[in-house]
Formats: sequence, structure tokens, C-alpha cells
Amino acid sequence: MIHPSCSFLPPSPSPSQHFAFTKKPLLGLADASLCSPGTMSTATNLDGIFKQKQVLRSKVRKSLKSMDPSLRSQEDDAIQSLVLEAPWFKSSQRLCAYITCSALREVDTSKLLSQILQNPTKDGSAQNAKKLYVPRVEDKNSHMRMLNISSMDDLIANSMDILEPAPVDQHGNAREDVMQANDPVDLFLLPGLAFDKSGRRLGRGGGYYDTFLRKYQELAKERDWRQPLLVALSYSLQIIDDGAIPVTLNDVPVDVLVSPAGVIPISQAALNRLAMLDFCNWNRIKLSDMPSMRGHDWLSKEHDIWSL
Repeated sequence: MIHPSCSFLPPSPSPSQHFAFTKKPLLGLADASLCSPGTMSTATNLDGIFKQKQVLRSKVRKSLKSMDPSLRSQEDDAIQSLVLEAPWFKSSQRLCAYITCSALREVDTSKLLSQILQNPTKDGSAQNAKKLYVPRVEDKNSHMRMLNISSMDDLIANSMDILEPAPVDQHGNAREDVMQANDPVDLFLLPGLAFDKSGRRLGRGGGYYDTFLRKYQELAKERDWRQPLLVALSYSLQIIDDGAIPVTLNDVPVDVLVSPAGVIPISQAALNRLAMLDFCNWNRIKLSDMPSMRGHDWLSKEHDIWSL
């Protein structure tokens, strides 16, 4: 059972409909015919989906541009507070997160990044210290890296005036690339233009996040790591009707959606993770002790979150 204080909202419309996309991405409801053999890769069908996405992007951008600044600030605070209080955030040790760009009108992450990058606790313990990786765009071909930073001072403005990590640190050493890291990432905090409660995410059209997420998921699978939790941050007006976002097989769905109204766990992985964290909280078990409990009957093979 999930503790009520976590502000979780129930998945919509039913768990069985959401769990399906954890195995393979969904297609837009209006484009169900694309599932038939020989039609998925046709230029005509893909061109139609891209046009639908562009129309939707235009509508959402206009809505974001007209959003009242005071409302935006209130929703920024509400979303970040929900994340900061979430068990899956508190228990995470390695995270990938985006740096907010005000020109893109993304949900603010400044408080989250500050919390992640804060110094060890006052007693000197580094038990709750977190490691952060942030995006660096390498070219115009959807190539993006996630590099480790230890301070906001590690960021520089690129040609589009978007903050990103310099490729080397102040000592001239190359920053750690998450794809070469020895340990898995627990959590991704993701931006986007629009989302629905079935996990679909509409990006800005560059394909950077979908390309990177697919590569990281493949890496995690190769190394037998637990897949990271994909958490999208969304203003209220960015959440649209289920099925309204057209998608292709290249689009990666999210596991959790956070809006000012609460936290919506979507995928089976998210529900299992939250149930496990709730179990730990109620029984005062440290998360780090959980792997040793693999063989216990309460955690069956089908629901072993350490293999998700």
C-alpha cells in the first residue's frame, strides 16, 4: 500500500492499460493502423505523425507563452516540493536531470538541483549525497551526453544561451560521462512539451532525449542493472487527453508524471518501486538492504523490482 502522505494520484484509466507500454512503446490511438505489417516504416505514415506532433507543439507553446507568471511560479514550487518529498527522490543516489531554460518555459528545477548538489549533512555523513549528471548537446543529430557536475558553477552557456556542462572540469580533466559510469542511474528528471497520464511524452522535435534514453536503457540491460525511473515534470496545462499525443516506436514513455496536482505513477516499474519504498518505510528497512531480500517469498520473481 502507498502511504497517503506521498501525494500519489491513481493511474488513469487502469493499471492493465498502462503496464503494456513497459514492454514496447505505444502508437497513437488515431494511428493504430500503423501496427499492421509493412506500414510502420512508410514515409507517408511517419510524415503524418510528425505533422500532428508539430500542430500539437504549436498549440502547447502558445499556451505556455500565455501562462500567467504568478501561476507558473506557484506550479514550479508545487512540483519541486512534490519531487523533494517523494521517497523515490530521497532514496536515489545517482540522477540525470535537465537544467531549466526559461526561454523554453520548462518546469523549474533549480531547487531540485540545489538539493542534489548540496554538501553532505551537518554531521559530515555522505550517506545521503547524490551524484548528478546533466545534458550537453553535442551536435544537431540528436547526439546528447549526460556529464557529471558537482556545482552549478560547472555550467556554461552554449550558442543558444542554454546552460550545460563544460566537457572538462576546472583541472582540465574530462567530466564523467554517465554512459561510462560504473554504477547505474536511479532516476531521470525529464522535460517535455506535453504529456498524458498513460506515459506519452511530446518533446520539442529534436529527438535528443528519446535517443539518449533508448541508449541508456540498452546499456542498463547489457549490464544487468535495474532500469532507471523516468520521471516527467509538467505544468497543469501540459497534461492533455490520453491518446492525443501521436507516437512512434522511437518514442520512450515515462514511468511517473509529476504535476502540481500530485505524483502519478504510470508504469508497472513505477508502481513496484513505490510499493517497495512504502514497504521499507513502514517496516523501517533501509533501501540498501533490499537486494539481500531477493529470495524472500514476499517479493516474487514477477515483481522483483531489482530486475526492472
